[in-house]
Order: sequence, then structure tokens, then C-alpha cells
Amino acid sequence: MRWTLADQVRGNSVPGLLLRALPSVLTVISVVIGARPGSERRLPYALILVVAGIVVVSNISLFWLRYGDPLGRAGYGLLVFALAGSLLWYALPGSAMIVAPFWATRAAVRYYRPTPLAWVIVGAGMLGASLPLYATTRSEAAALGSAFGVLALTLSSVNRRNREQQMEELEVSLARKQAAIEEHGRAAALAERARIARDMHDVLAHSLAGLSLSLQGARLMLVRDGASAEAIEQITRAQGLAADGLAEARRAVAALREDSVPDVRALGDLVTAYRLESGAPAEFVVEGEVRKLSGEVMCALYRTVQESLVNTRKHAPQAPVRVTLAYAEKVRLTIEDQPGTRPANAAPGGYGLLGMRERADLVGASLEAGPTATGWRVELEVAV
Repeated sequence: MRWTLADQVRGNSVPGLLLRALPSVLTVISVVIGARPGSERRLPYALILVVAGIVVVSNISLFWLRYGDPLGRAGYGLLVFALAGSLLWYALPGSAMIVAPFWATRAAVRYYRPTPLAWVIVGAGMLGASLPLYATTRSEAAALGSAFGVLALTLSSVNRRNREQQMEELEVSLARKQAAIEEHGRAAALAERARIARDMHDVLAHSLAGLSLSLQGARLMLVRDGASAEAIEQITRAQGLAADGLAEARRAVAALREDSVPDVRALGDLVTAYRLESGAPAEFVVEGEVRKLSGEVMCALYRTVQESLVNTRKHAPQAPVRVTLAYAEKVRLTIEDQPGTRPANAAPGGYGLLGMRERADLVGASLEAGPTATGWRVELEVAV
């Protein structure tokens, strides 16, 4: 959408104000110069003042004309401006009012949608430019040249307006094409995610389900045959890991399909499971008003808690753990274990931490992990 002079005036544009005021300024200057003794006037000065007032008032009509709109009733003000300006040029030969018919015809075809009224204004402009000149010089060639000058300006303005419209249509076409390309890319990505989800469901999830059932059968056989408690405990733990893997596979499938993933309660379940399995103190705290998060963000939070608890179980067994999920302008997840001493090996590393960082990057989150005075702290912050 381009701005016309009238639009610039509405927007308090200084160049627009000056351009819009130019015809009126030229009118005032011409009248002032025409009032000097010895100035040539073809009409009484009182009548010239009246015509000048009509020119200034009709110039205001352009305030109601907007680019691209049909030249409607407000265009009659532009027609009056062309006729009165031409009459004023005849009344004050040699003045700057010769620009009035040229100004009016260009405005009629340059900024507004063509209507029959626009071509009436063009005709009035051609007559207004040629007849006063003929009356002044008695030169038919000069009058015809002036009329053709108005016509040439008109055709040039129409051509300029058509080029601008073609550029606008081209921009719209390119924008639509770009939107179609982006939509095609999103559709291809969704199709690929759906394919991966199907493969995970049909292969990994089914395999884990079969493994869990097989381990359950093995545990029952060991119990029946009177196997040692250690062997039964190992099989039980393996069955639990298989069940957890199956649940994780299902969550991953849900995230790939953009279905809802486990909510905040799933994070609390992880902490509860850690407390029951390790016997160490562990608490899960939610601060602020809980908001619904996207599947990708929720999955990143879940994996961060899961990996952090695994690391705590491995490097600081029996250490108290506090998991805090705070909702504010950003969502902040903090996992802190407190064995009571600073870890001997405080250098962060391992594929688990690397995986957490990569998952945080995928959702635009920041992740910090490092030792504290009494243990280890992991903090993930994401804007939602």
C-alpha cells in the first residue's frame, strides 16, 4: 500500500504537507504578484480573488481521496480545481498558475482508480492548458503543444500507475508462492515425523512390549524354581526398565504426532520413582500458575529431569534431590542434588549432558549444568 500526498498529510508528513500546499501557495503568490501596479490582469481583481478562493478551497478535496479508490464525488472538487485554476491562469497571464491543469490531470489518473470523471478532468485540463495560452499568444501551435503536453503527462502517469499495480501484484504472487513453499515444507516435515512415529510404534514399542512380557515370564519361572533373591531382583529391575522404555517410546510417538504428552504430573512421577527406588529424599515443587506447554517443550523438561536423576543415582547415590518447576515470563526447571560436598570431578561431560543440551537447543531453551558448594545443579530455562 503506497501513500499519496493526502495520506502523507494525514500522517503529518512534512514533505506531504508542503506538496499538498503547493497549489494553494502558488495561487497566493500569483494573486499577490498580480496585485502590484502595472501587472497584467484580464479580469477585475475582485473576481480574481473569488476565483483564487475557489482554487484554494477545491484543493482541499484531495484530502478525501485515497490511493487506489475510485475517483468518486470528491473528484468533483478536483474538476473545480482544474477549471478555476485554468481561469485564474487566464486572468493572470504569465503567472505560475499554468501548473493547475497539469497538476489536476496528473492527480486524476495517477493516484486513483480510473472513472469517467477522471477523463472529464483530463479533458478539462487539456482545454484549461490550451485556451488561456491561445488567448494570450494567439498561437495555435503553442495551444496544441500545451494540450498535447497535458495528454503526454496523462499517459505517462497512467503508465506509472499500471507499473506500480503490476509490481504490487507480483509482490502478492511471490508472497503466496513463498507461503505455498513453506506450507509444503511443513507438510513434508509432518509426513516424515508421522513415518518415524509409525516405525517407532511398530518396531521399538512392540519389541519392548515383547521384552517386558518375556522378562515377566522369566521372573515367574525363577520364582517357581526357587532361584536366588538377587537373580529375581535383577530380572524384576530389567522388567521395570523395559516397561519404562515402552512408556518413553509411546511418549516419543505422541510428541512426533503432536499429540499431548504427559503433563507436569509426569515430572512428579519421575521424582517419586527416584525416591522409592533409591530411598533418598526427593521432592518436586511447582511455583507459579501452571500453563500448558507444547509437546516439544514438555518432552525437553521430562528428559532433563530423567537424565539428571540418572546422573544423581550414578554419581551421588542417596543424595537428597530437589526438582523445581517455576512458571513466570519464562519456564525454569531446576534439578539440584545435595550430597553435602562439592563433587571431586566438577568438569561437566558425558553423552547424557550433551543430549540434554541438544534437546534444549531444539526448543530454544538455555541449559546450565555445574557443581555447587554442596552438590550439582542443572537449570533449563525456556521462553513460552
